Amino acid sequence: MSQIFPKSANAFARLSIAGVVVLAGVLGGAGWEIGRSGFVTGQGITVPQPVPFSHDHHVSGLGIDCRYCHTAVETSSSAGIPPSATCYNCHKLIWKDAPMLEPVRESVRTGKPLEWNRVHDLPDFVYFDHSIHVAKGVGCVSCHGRIDQMKLVQQAQSLQMSWCLECHRNPANHLRPRSEVFNMAWEAKDQRALGERLAKEYQLRPTFALTNCSTCHR
Repeated sequence: MSQIFPKSANAFARLSIAGVVVLAGVLGGAGWEIGRSGFVTGQGITVPQPVPFSHDHHVSGLGIDCRYCHTAVETSSSAGIPPSATCYNCHKLIWKDAPMLEPVRESVRTGKPLEWNRVHDLPDFVYFDHSIHVAKGVGCVSCHGRIDQMKLVQQAQSLQMSWCLECHRNPANHLRPRSEVFNMAWEAKDQRALGERLAKEYQLRPTFALTNCSTCHR
């Protein structure tokens, strides 16, 4: 009985299988990179706002403390968004007629809050508490990056679960004295030694508890 397929078909079949494996690897790698890119995570993306608020100007330039605007950061899960009246405390005197600040003036006149667009937007199934992180000595810069140098706010970290777990597995790498939590420029001389000491002093929970699903998913 004669062969249906020529001998060259064997080589073609092997090349086809190899090609499928390579293609699957390339597509898998591309999917992995896209899933971790700013296109998906929002990292490095500038979100349009009703007023182009500059942390670089207000924090680095004027020396305003984070807590002046984010009043609930030490006591609540949410850091809090300042009411328009907080902005108007200064801007009724400074740049009081600037066109870019008209949304603030209108908000004060009408009592309707400004609708800021969220930058650090965690999924609804993730629980994050600002106050516990502040109390345990985690600096603002660990999550928000050098926001004091941002002219417009961007998400500095990926905020993916793997990023959160990296910190929860090794919290000593991110701990600082509570007095320096809001100091963006502070750096430790020996972070590991300081972090291990503060982990005991601030009574951090053990790693198995910090990485337990129920810690963040409630």
